[in-house]
This record gives sequence, C-alpha cells and structure tokens, in this order.
Amino acid sequence: MHKTKRDRYDRSLNFLQKHVPEKAYILDLGTPNPLSAEMKAKGYHVENTSGVNLDIEYEEYANKIVDAVTAFEIFEHMLAPFNILRQIKAPRLIASIPLKLWFAQAYWNEEDDWDKHYHEFEVKQFDFLLEKSGWVIKDKEIWKSYSPYKLGIRPFLRRLYPRYYLVYCEKNRIA
Repeated sequence: MHKTKRDRYDRSLNFLQKHVPEKAYILDLGTPNPLSAEMKAKGYHVENTSGVNLDIEYEEYANKIVDAVTAFEIFEHMLAPFNILRQIKAPRLIASIPLKLWFAQAYWNEEDDWDKHYHEFEVKQFDFLLEKSGWVIKDKEIWKSYSPYKLGIRPFLRRLYPRYYLVYCEKNRIA
C-alpha cells in the first residue's frame, strides 16, 4: 500500500478509536474497502452501503440504528450530501474529505460516472454543510499528504497545503 494511503488509513482508524468504542455498530457509507476491513479487524461491526446511489437511495441507510456512521472520502462524490447528512439517525458521525487545492483541478475520471468529485470542499464549506444538516463538530484534524520522493511544483505545494480534513460530529438534538 502506498505510504500516503497508509498514513490516511492510520489517521482515520486512530481518530475512529478515539471517538467510537470498540465493538460499536458502524454504518460505513460506501462500498466495502480496505479501510472498512481494517475497522472490522479492530473489533467494530461494520456494514457498508454496497455501492447504491446515496443521493437517491439513502432513506434505508439514514434510518439504520447504529452507534456511528463513517464517511471516508465519499461526500465529494455525491451531488447532494446534505440529504443523507440531514436524515442520518445515528448519534455520531466521523467523516473525512480531501480538501480543495487551489493548484489542482477537481478530480474527474472520464471513464467512470461515479469516480468524480462533484464537490471539492474548503474547511469552512464542509463545516457549514455539517452545521446546516444538523451536526455539531466536536473534534477535527487536518493534515498534509505528500510523497517525500516526488519532485516538482505540485509535490512541493503538497508539502505546504493541507490535503485532508477529518471530523467527529454529534447529532444536534435541536435540529
């Protein structure tokens, strides 16, 4: 596994363990993946959403009774993440996003309709989305992600600008 991906997984797992007790029931938005497998290996009961279009088919998952919902780099792939965020009944949410970088265009895979970033968030935009959809941010982490072996202007800029944003939220009971 590439070092930057390993670092992202380790940070995500450590953050999860900091906020969600072992053996908790977690709904992980997105298809089964190496990170959700590592969550299971750490003792969590994990259910994935198996690739459905969460912009349209979110009600079944929003109403799941779980201890927490995780969303690791999925909201940027959704047209309307507000809808599922607003409807989630779980008391806790851990979510991460890649941050918008001024020196790089939005990721857009021409070969795959799902593998595109419809949103590239800045911290304040993501915070606002979470607040307006009924979540209160309790903890957050921002970090840079780069390869020390790559040369060039973009690899240099990646050393200067944060790339990932990770939040722990609790559902606002008033919303």
